[in-house]
Amino acid sequence: MRSYPYTITNGAGEELTFKGVTHGPDGDRADVEGLAEPGAGPPMHVHHLQDEAALVVTGRLGYQVLGQERKFAGPGEVVVWPAGTPHKWWNAGETELRMTGWCKPPGNIEFYLGAVFASMRENSGRRPGLFDAAFLATRYRSEFAMLAVPTVVRRVVLPVAYLVGRALGKYDKFRDAPEPIAVNAAGSRL
Repeated sequence: MRSYPYTITNGAGEELTFKGVTHGPDGDRADVEGLAEPGAGPPMHVHHLQDEAALVVTGRLGYQVLGQERKFAGPGEVVVWPAGTPHKWWNAGETELRMTGWCKPPGNIEFYLGAVFASMRENSGRRPGLFDAAFLATRYRSEFAMLAVPTVVRRVVLPVAYLVGRALGKYDKFRDAPEPIAVNAAGSRL
């Protein structure tokens, strides 16, 4: 079991500190603090099973829901993306962006982002390595999707790369990876 707090960085200007899991009457949530350098932030993505929220502490947050106009938030403002909402965010200012936030329920967010960030660092901060991306996108497809990756790559190339990576023994480092969250055909947790 991991102890809190702990910090991950991706080599591309983002840092997340997992503060712990809060247990509340309406469920558990993973509490996070984040830093982003100007221009840094994740591409269009979706948390299929989790609500995500960000409170701007300092700086300027840019964000966009797929198909909608770009919006911005400043210190003291909160942005919430309900589960299943495709979105992206970035540091839209010229100084460091500091945020606090949460994902609810936690699911595998800590493992998933930790693995993505580690792979990005190993790949000079550009993007996760092919075999790591294939493993994560395939194993955790019920929870997360990187929509900036073209559909044919997500649905064909990455699953094939996953099988090749498995045959080549590329996934020993993921030996202790948590099980994905099971969902039914309607996308609800089992």
